[in-house]
Amino acid sequence: MNPRQEQLIHLARSQGPVSLDELAEKLKVSVQTVRRDVQQLAQTGQLVRFHGGVRAGATAENITYQQRETLNADAKVRIARAVAARIPNDCCLMLTVGTTTCAVARELRNHRGLRIVTNDMAIAQLLSVNRDTEVHICGGFVRARDHAVVGEAAVDFVKQFRFDTVILGVAGIEPDGSMRDYDYREVKVTEAAIAHSRQVWVVADASKFGRGAMVEVTRVSDIDALFTDAAPPAGFDKLFAATAVTVEVAGTH
Repeated sequence: MNPRQEQLIHLARSQGPVSLDELAEKLKVSVQTVRRDVQQLAQTGQLVRFHGGVRAGATAENITYQQRETLNADAKVRIARAVAARIPNDCCLMLTVGTTTCAVARELRNHRGLRIVTNDMAIAQLLSVNRDTEVHICGGFVRARDHAVVGEAAVDFVKQFRFDTVILGVAGIEPDGSMRDYDYREVKVTEAAIAHSRQVWVVADASKFGRGAMVEVTRVSDIDALFTDAAPPAGFDKLFAATAVTVEVAGTH
C-alpha cells in the first residue's frame, strides 16, 4: 500500500462508513483516484464497497493466505529481521500461525540450537532444513485454507512445553488494547502458548492498528514487546507507554 491508501483505510476505520466524495476531499485527490484505490483495497478485504462509499473490512473472516502473503510483504521482512536479531541461539520458541511469523522463520534458518514449536506447517517446513534446529509441530485439525494446525489436540500439545519466547501475529490491534484474530480454535492454541512462555512478542505491520476481528487473543498489557514497521498512530503510543511494552520499529534496511 502507498501512504494515501494507508490514510484511506485509517479514515474508514476511524470514521465508519464514508463517501467517496468525502474521501477525495480529505485526501486532496480526485474521486477517480479514490475509486481506484478503493477497488484495489476491496479486493484484499481491507475495505467493503457500497454505493457511493466504503467502510472498513468485515471482522468475521480473514482474507486468504495468498493475499496476506503479498500484503505489506516488505514490511514483514523488515519486522522479521528485527525479531531475528533479538533471538539468541540455543533457546526455545513458539511461532504461531501467520505470514509475518513465517517471515520470522525464514530469518531464523541460520540460527543454531533452536528448539521451535509451531502450529503452522509452512513454518515447520522452512525450519526443518536446518539440522541445528529442532522442530516440533502440533497435532490436531489441519485448516485447509492455510495448513494451520488448530483445535484441542494442538492445545494439549503446546501445554507440554515451556518457551523462552512466544512470537505471535495478530489480525488487528484495537484502540482499547485488545489484540484480536478470527478463528477461535487458533486463538486457543495461542493462549496456551502465552500461558507457557516467559515472554510474549507480537509481530504486526502498521496496517493492523485499528483493525478489528472477532476473537480476543491477548491484550497489550500482557505482552512484552511489539515489532512493527511504523510508529504507532496517535493514541496507540500512549497505550504502549502506559503498559511499558517495548515497541521496536523495524528499519528500512
